[in-house]
Amino acid sequence: MNIAIVGYGKMGKAIEEILIERGHHVVAKLNQKPTSQDLENVDVAIEFSNPEVAYENIKTLLEHKIPTISGTTGWLDRLEEIKAINQENNAAFIYGSNFSLGVNLFFELNAHLAKLMRNYPQYQVEIEEIHHTQKLDAPSGTAISLAEQIFDQSNLTNWELDGKSEEKNLPIYAKRIENVPGTHTVSYVSDIDTIEIKHTAHSRKGFALGAVIAAEWIHGKQGFFTMKDVLGLT
Repeated sequence: MNIAIVGYGKMGKAIEEILIERGHHVVAKLNQKPTSQDLENVDVAIEFSNPEVAYENIKTLLEHKIPTISGTTGWLDRLEEIKAINQENNAAFIYGSNFSLGVNLFFELNAHLAKLMRNYPQYQVEIEEIHHTQKLDAPSGTAISLAEQIFDQSNLTNWELDGKSEEKNLPIYAKRIENVPGTHTVSYVSDIDTIEIKHTAHSRKGFALGAVIAAEWIHGKQGFFTMKDVLGLT
């Protein structure tokens, strides 16, 4: 396939490497909003930019009917608008807060554990996420996705960064440490013990591989999808 990479930073370069390994052609490497000329002969676009420009990038891609994968977090207050644009243009779009295959399996574990724990109010749940110092948003999109799964199985309805208030919100602790690709921990803490699940990424390659697999999967499709669809977890 001919692939456009929109957001050619460290992640974009990791994606490019895997695309080439898997026999694809990178025909555009962009750090600005795509133009019609940029998108000639593009089969799929993979968008990993930053929160300030993601919406306009994705909107432009979908208006050109380019099947699009986006892993940019921090812009989801406009996701419903993007879904509408996708539908209007009979395009195809996958948003993933995390494209790592391991993380998406971790999501399944998190949902199952939350269901098990909903009848044990003596356990207080919290999330910790650790990322590299270049990550712009906090908490991570992955941590928010984990929190939303917990909300589905509990009486909690909101998360709170660092849990500083006295409100009964789900605390998410965000840490930024040099050269950490991403670590997420969900803990259920009681007076007598702690139950914990954890995912630790060792490099960006897992995120990049998942994005490429999603791009291969979406080619020729129409609609809004998630990694659950890609991995057959629905």
